[in-house]
Amino acid sequence: MIYKNARDLRRAEGKHVLLFGMSGVGKTHTSNILRKTGDWFHYSVDYRIGTRYMGEHIVDNFKREAMKNKFLANLLRTDSIYIASNITFNNLAPLSTYLGKPGSTAKGGLPFDEYCRRQRQHQSAEVAALRDTLEFIKRSKEIYRYQHFVCDSGGSICEVVDPHNPDDTLLNTLCEKLLLVWVKEQPGHAEELIRRFNEAPKPMYYRPSFLNKNWKEYCELNGVKETGVDPNAFARWIYARAMESRQPRYEAMARHWGITIDAEVLKLVTSENEFTELVAEALVNH
Repeated sequence: MIYKNARDLRRAEGKHVLLFGMSGVGKTHTSNILRKTGDWFHYSVDYRIGTRYMGEHIVDNFKREAMKNKFLANLLRTDSIYIASNITFNNLAPLSTYLGKPGSTAKGGLPFDEYCRRQRQHQSAEVAALRDTLEFIKRSKEIYRYQHFVCDSGGSICEVVDPHNPDDTLLNTLCEKLLLVWVKEQPGHAEELIRRFNEAPKPMYYRPSFLNKNWKEYCELNGVKETGVDPNAFARWIYARAMESRQPRYEAMARHWGITIDAEVLKLVTSENEFTELVAEALVNH
């Protein structure tokens, strides 16, 4: 780890941290608090994915839908209207909508093969966006003169690396420049995260083996064919299973490359100093 102990962290002229954990545990909220101090550069992996790597896919999808409307189709063909994605750090709906949910097209779902194709696009984009983190550390200092850096990673970071392999190239590369911090939700917090996911779905990526196994199992348990799956019901069902599946993967990341902080304690953080002390305490207890 780049900080061997709490003293190293407190004395560091430039603090570099990467927050990871399930969507909804407070990574973006905390990153916003740090950014507002004026000293921290906030790098959102999901935002980078949705703009740099999947922006064209997202906008093309908007255009396909617009072309179904005769009025809008005529305007698009004559370049009379402009369609763009208004994705932000706090609103990832354009990316979530593009990734979609597998199931009945009559209920707004995607054919499973198409869903898997978009999942593969996301996997490649997430790896690229994570690799870009190091370049943005450099740019944040050279161009914008930011002193500190926080990487707000996506919940699926543990799906695109091999957390159980101490020689994982991407994690070792990130660890050289950032302190990896697992924001761990506590037992009982799962229901609240599921509720938030249902209200405002976040971009979700699943390992192919995990997705295929659970898709098949869901169809068998509910006695439905792929085309008859309720996409919203399946999304809720697999999200809950993903939470359970990801815990040992997050834990392995924290054990090999970082530290762990409690999501409930992180919620209480309101300032940069409080965040630094929380991380420093975790370094002491590591």
